[in-house]
Amino acid sequence: MNEPIRRPDATAPAAPHPRAVVLGTGLAGLLTAAVLAEHGASTTLVDRDRLPRTPAARKGLPQARHAHLLWSGGARVIESLLPGTTDRWLAAGARRIPLPTGLVALTAKGWLPRWPEMQYLVACTRDLLDWGVREQVLAHPRVTLRDGADVLGLDGDARRVTGVRLRDPAAADGVDHLPADLVVDATGRGSHAPRWLAELGLPAVREERVDSGLAYSTRIFRAPPGAENFPVVSVQPRAGLDRPAQGATLVPIEDGRWLITASGTRGGEPPSDADGFEEFCRRLDHPVLADLIAQVEPVTDVFVSHSTVNRRRRFERLPLWPAGFVAAGDSLATFNPVYGQGMSVAALGAEALRAELRRGGLGSLDDPGLARRAQRVLARTADNAWDLATGQDIRYPGAIGDQPPVAARLLRGYFDRLTLAATGRPAVARAMIDVMTLSAPLDALLRPAVALAVLRGPATAPLPGPPFTAAERDLCRAPR
Repeated sequence: MNEPIRRPDATAPAAPHPRAVVLGTGLAGLLTAAVLAEHGASTTLVDRDRLPRTPAARKGLPQARHAHLLWSGGARVIESLLPGTTDRWLAAGARRIPLPTGLVALTAKGWLPRWPEMQYLVACTRDLLDWGVREQVLAHPRVTLRDGADVLGLDGDARRVTGVRLRDPAAADGVDHLPADLVVDATGRGSHAPRWLAELGLPAVREERVDSGLAYSTRIFRAPPGAENFPVVSVQPRAGLDRPAQGATLVPIEDGRWLITASGTRGGEPPSDADGFEEFCRRLDHPVLADLIAQVEPVTDVFVSHSTVNRRRRFERLPLWPAGFVAAGDSLATFNPVYGQGMSVAALGAEALRAELRRGGLGSLDDPGLARRAQRVLARTADNAWDLATGQDIRYPGAIGDQPPVAARLLRGYFDRLTLAATGRPAVARAMIDVMTLSAPLDALLRPAVALAVLRGPATAPLPGPPFTAAERDLCRAPR
């Protein structure tokens, strides 16, 4: 834990081929570096921030203050890429929460029963999630870190990227050239990859956007004694109404704290002041979260964010693609964070890249067709999450973006009925949770057995209120 982070030594001999450079040290960048190092590449991670050695905040991840849910679909992939990561998180205070057993959720169609475990999520701060991965990746003998470095652009031409240019005040021209057989851009929402590619002579990258106008407010509270096994509590926003959609989620995090993130679309954004935050939660479709807040002590101010636009850059559709360059993670596709999909999609992308590299063998980084094949594979890993997020967000009042295809709009009624059936049929709830956690493809919701159960509707009466256990209700005097 106290070992210094290894950084490149200017006096060391040149790294042997193959060489890889990964831009960005979020989850996408870290997992990609792990895959490339496993493949035998000398891999340099580059980041503008100076990275902390502990689970601490950093400037380049402002969204880290808000709720982050790592679904089981992504957690399993991370564990397969870096065995022991889950135990590292749990030992540091994260919780493995079974779904829907450890979830008290008011969906758009009613309270979801707490059936036996179907999937799970990992609950903690984003800072802890990143730290648990970062420490393992940076310990790999083929991975070095160059932090505090600004990326200026790509070296090469429209046919092949040969490295990156970094700002270097010590160099004669203020630029350091870092050569690579493969450059992966994982710099996130603020990626400059379209501009970098245009500078090499490539055509403009088509970008798709769906903006629900959602804004976030988050505050952290001290959990009451005895709340170590308290569930995730969520009042979910409802789409398709003629008023702003509003919701909030309580996530138990490390060090005996509760993180509560409130959200609202245009005209119904959550406030940034403490009194307004609690009042906002009280005006939701159920006041359960306001009642819980009233029982506990806040330990932070209210943090606000508006960076929730769904954006997809269609790199894979360019008629020309340079060898030696791949865009991954949020550089490729970003999602409204309210759905908690970004980290799991990043993990699935790293897994897909590993499979592509394994097909090519050790020398595949020199294969001129690798980058295009990898870019197409990475694009496909974002499909399910993109369809889920944008199909919901475009329904909110004032949403900006292209309407989904006619077939998708016709399915809205089915998905509304599915959400209703999930409140009273465990088989439907399982299918819904499998897809939500990116553990199954979207078409799992259309399988004949699921469709029949959806048409039949709930088999039990709706729950009258939040399904807390007696101990949970007594602990926080939660409403019945």
